[in-house]
Amino acid sequence: MQPTSSKPFSYETFPISGVVAYFSMEIAINPAMPTYSGGLGILAGDTLRSAADLGVPLVAFTLVHRKGYFQQHLDVMGTQKEEVQPWDPTDFCTEEPARVTVSVEGRTVTVRCWRYNLAGRYGHVVPIYLLDTDVDGNSGWDRGLTDHLYGGDTNYRLQQEIVLGMGGARMVRALGFRANVYHMNEGHAALLTLALLESQLGGGPLGEATETDMQQVRKRCVFTTHTPVPAGHDRFSTEQSIRILGGDRTARLEKLGCFRDGMLNMTLLALRFSRYANGVAMQHGKVSREMFPEFAIDSITNGVHAPTWTSAPIQQMLDEHIPAWRRDNLYLRNAIDLPEKAIIQAHARTKEALLADVAARTGLVLNPKVLTLGFARRAATYKRATLLFTDPQRLVEIATAAGGLQILYAGKAHPQDEPGKALIQKVVEEAAKLSNDVLRIVYLENHAWDLGALLTSGVDVWVNTPKRPYEASGTSGMKAALNGVPSLSILDGWWIEGCIEGFTGWAIEDGANDVEEATSLYKKLETAVVPLFLQQPENWAHLMRNTIAFNGSYFNTNRMVKQYTRNSYYPVKLIEQAKVQEVAYAG
Repeated sequence: MQPTSSKPFSYETFPISGVVAYFSMEIAINPAMPTYSGGLGILAGDTLRSAADLGVPLVAFTLVHRKGYFQQHLDVMGTQKEEVQPWDPTDFCTEEPARVTVSVEGRTVTVRCWRYNLAGRYGHVVPIYLLDTDVDGNSGWDRGLTDHLYGGDTNYRLQQEIVLGMGGARMVRALGFRANVYHMNEGHAALLTLALLESQLGGGPLGEATETDMQQVRKRCVFTTHTPVPAGHDRFSTEQSIRILGGDRTARLEKLGCFRDGMLNMTLLALRFSRYANGVAMQHGKVSREMFPEFAIDSITNGVHAPTWTSAPIQQMLDEHIPAWRRDNLYLRNAIDLPEKAIIQAHARTKEALLADVAARTGLVLNPKVLTLGFARRAATYKRATLLFTDPQRLVEIATAAGGLQILYAGKAHPQDEPGKALIQKVVEEAAKLSNDVLRIVYLENHAWDLGALLTSGVDVWVNTPKRPYEASGTSGMKAALNGVPSLSILDGWWIEGCIEGFTGWAIEDGANDVEEATSLYKKLETAVVPLFLQQPENWAHLMRNTIAFNGSYFNTNRMVKQYTRNSYYPVKLIEQAKVQEVAYAG
């Protein structure tokens, strides 16, 4: 039975006319479109899916990434090889007639865009515009500026950010939109602030910009930062900025304090021109304020789009027992009363689907009755994929006591991240050494949307072991929670807010080093996870219910987008001011 409720929001009754223009370097739009690399893109896509469901008047801008991110191939030693993922936007999108230009290294580059209509649950459409420089008249180099997601060197990156930020801001107007809010999802789009300032000046010299001009830009800009890792904040040398962006613009950015340690810092630029900024979890907000103490940085904890990441069997169970959950994810709180048998059976079907996919990919037949752990993350060193192997003998002993243990790994390393690639090789090496009749360890190649959905829904426990405080939020554990899969994780990112010990999962206790934290991980497996899974199936079902009810009902983009709408896009004070302006316009 489906709910027959009206929209929670509607375009016609929204408090302010105009749209939110949302900018992100990557957006996971469709599983068949390789326009994302991982968590940031998945988060952006889930944000837009919920905005469409909720009727938020929002339009989105990204790059077309004609050659995608990359297909990952692993040899028997775990060596990663990359293959391009070319795709054709004409298969999914409609080309718009609008054209804009940007200046790159003094060259005029023409930008067009492709529209993808993302329809929500009630028919509201969020249009996504994919910016493209593969246009007649552009040089061969410039035609390739929108080809590769996170490809090339920092010169290529800055040129792409000009297309996304400055080109995107101009495209908003060329398409005929009146944007009240420009949302920069990470610093990649920060140069849109410069385009807005230039527009405010009517094309006049940047040196003539007054504080009033800059304040007019700030009124329209909001910013979300996603990383507490210093290397995750885009920085460019003064020489690059002058050569690629231009001397006048560089001088203005230096005067505005957008340089730190002699480098143009895109996070600083976004913060200086935003009226509201936020981190993506409570803890990440604290870390961000420590990194940029001169700015007020709020926090809005990430979520995931519930219908996208909940497996078909779990969805069927929820539709039967909690039919309003799709309309309002807060109704997932009622999962606390789900029948134990229903959730056990739904998860069993989901696990069977995962193991069938593993068999199809690898030829390995795993046991659906055996405790199965999942670990699928971008292969970055701070995520510590090898923490489970700190004491190999103890891991084997745990597996033996459990009557078997299966561990499924997945994750890509950035093509230029050699330490990340080495981490994958280390996991594959340990898997080859340790795998036996009771312990099976598998690294699955080419982690993407489809595999991520199977893993987060089909394993029994989700494991996450980042080095504190480098996990901004993390969303894979949220996907698992929607499927009743508890987490066993370091208390960082979202898990600080989501962990109720023994009720929604377990915390790996903080230690002075990796060995101490691995020891806590082993202890939780031995004393809490394994006994509950093997000996108390009814209590395990209660744990799964709790996980959906307490974590699934909160860590979703339904709630998150409502928070952005109330706190970032249209806070009460701004709505009151805008209504006065609307009356003035009407008069």
